[in-house]
Amino acid sequence: MRASPIRIPTVSNDTDWDFCFHIDRVSLPKEKLAQSQKKVAQLIKGKMNTQANKETIRCVILSRIIFGEEPWKCAQALATLAYGYLTLRGLPPQAKKHAESAKNTLMTWKGNTTSDKEKKEILETLVMLYYTVGVAWLLQNCGREAYFNLQKSERNMKELKKSYKGGACGLQVSEKDLTIALGRAPLANRRLNLALAYFEKAIDNVIAAKGDRTSDLVGLYEEIAQIKQLRRNHDQAVQYLQQARSICVSLFTEVSPQAAEVSALLAKADATSGEAQHRDAVEIYFIKSITAYQTTLGPEDYETLTTIEEFCKWLVQNGEKQCLIIQILIYGHEHCKSRDTKNLLTLMQRASNSSSRRRREDITGRRYSICKSTEA
Repeated sequence: MRASPIRIPTVSNDTDWDFCFHIDRVSLPKEKLAQSQKKVAQLIKGKMNTQANKETIRCVILSRIIFGEEPWKCAQALATLAYGYLTLRGLPPQAKKHAESAKNTLMTWKGNTTSDKEKKEILETLVMLYYTVGVAWLLQNCGREAYFNLQKSERNMKELKKSYKGGACGLQVSEKDLTIALGRAPLANRRLNLALAYFEKAIDNVIAAKGDRTSDLVGLYEEIAQIKQLRRNHDQAVQYLQQARSICVSLFTEVSPQAAEVSALLAKADATSGEAQHRDAVEIYFIKSITAYQTTLGPEDYETLTTIEEFCKWLVQNGEKQCLIIQILIYGHEHCKSRDTKNLLTLMQRASNSSSRRRREDITGRRYSICKSTEA
C-alpha cells in the first residue's frame, strides 16, 4: 500500500478545513492548535480513531502556519501524525512515510535550542519517531530493520530519562511499549534469548510500578509463553499462561473475553506438548474458552467460531468425534457448521479405510512377489 500524501488545502471555500484559514481576533492560530490537540485526545479516548487521525492532520497544517521558522515544531507534528497512522489506523506504510518526513525536517534544521523544555520535546519527538518506524517495520515482518530503529528510540529514551532525572511520565510512547517492541523485533528473527531479556525487563518494570496483579502483565506472560513454546519447554509455557489466566479471572471474572483468550492459549499449549496426560487439560480449557466467548461475545462471533473450529480439529486429530456432538448442540443438526463437520469426518473415515485397504493390498502384493521369486 502506497502512502498517501497530506492534502493541504489552499482555497478559502474548503469548508472542511475552514477554521485553518478564517482566523478572527478572538481565536488565534495557537489557540486553534491547542483546541485541535485537545480534540485529538478526546477522540482517541472515545475510540474514534479515523476522526482523531484527521484532526492530527489539522494539527500538522496549523503547526506549519504557526511555526514556519521553527522546523522542529513541524517535525513534532509530523511525528505525531505518523504515530497516529500506526496506532490509530494500523497503516505502517503511511506511518513510515510521515515519520521519514519528520526525520528529514529535523536533520535539515540548523537552529539551536536554548531551553531545557525544547530539548526534552525534541528528544520525545525522536523517541516517538524511531518507535513508529521500528514498529511499522515489525508489522511488515522486517525484524532487523525494526530492531535497528527501536534501538535508536531506546537511546533517546535513556537520554530523555536523564533530563527528567530518572522518570519520564506522560509520554506518548511509554517505556513499557518500547521494551515490548524491542522484545518482539528479535523474536521475529528467532533471537529468543534477546527477546526473553526484554520481556523479563518489561515484567520487572510493570511489577515495580503497578504490582503483580495488573492486566499489563497478561500480554507479557503470553509473549514469554510463546518463547518457551518455541524452545519446546511446554511446562514453563503453561505456567506463564496459568499466571496470565489467574490475573484475568481475578480482574475480569472467568466468563470474560480476556479469560477466554488465555484459556484458548492454554488449551493450544497443552495440545502442543503431545503428551497423553495433557489431553484432559486441553478439553477443559477449550470448553472454558468456548463457554466464555459464547456468553460474552455470542455464538456467531469470530472468536467463538474460531475456537470451536480449533477444538474440533484437535478432536479429529486425536481420533475423537465429539466435535460433531458439540457443534450439533450449539448450532443444531441442519446448521452448515454441523453438516461440514459431519462431511469432514465421513471423508476422513473413507480416507482411513482406503489407506487400510491399500496397505492390505500392498502386503498381499509383496507376499505374491516373494512367492513367485521363491518358485523361480
